[in-house]
Amino acid sequence: MEEDLKQTKKLYLRNFIFGVEDSLVSTVGLISGVAVAGLDTKVILLTGLILIFVEAFSMGAGSLISEHSATEYTEGKHILNKSQWRGAGIMFVSYFVAGFIPLLPYLFFDKQFAFWAAIAFALIALFTLGVINARVFRVKVWQHALEMLVIGGIAIGLGVIVGKLIGQL
Repeated sequence: MEEDLKQTKKLYLRNFIFGVEDSLVSTVGLISGVAVAGLDTKVILLTGLILIFVEAFSMGAGSLISEHSATEYTEGKHILNKSQWRGAGIMFVSYFVAGFIPLLPYLFFDKQFAFWAAIAFALIALFTLGVINARVFRVKVWQHALEMLVIGGIAIGLGVIVGKLIGQL
């Protein structure tokens, strides 16, 4: 019984961390790439909103399907339980909410300032997620937080580079 509870908590935590991290990186990478390509704020907001809605649903569905498939494989029978649905819900909500962190600056500031603010907000959120994650797992806080920051930063930079290159075509 205790092992089942531990596995359920692990599923929930994994979905939360994955949802937040993926949303922050994907959203800021995409909208920053669109911004440096020279598109206007309305297009940036529309692109970001579409990404958040579609990907939150996709990530939640992917969590449900992958957990269901893994359970079916290990148990040898069709099992769809509440923890899988809750895990999918956690993935959906964490992705959905975190996606607005880098998108909100485009609602309140001019495009140039919003570009830098979105990246800064996403990087701060990634670092904070790394700290929280490290404390939960009782590992080195600075190492884990910096790892999350650097990996996320590289992905964000990739979005900016692609937007810059394609925006020049």
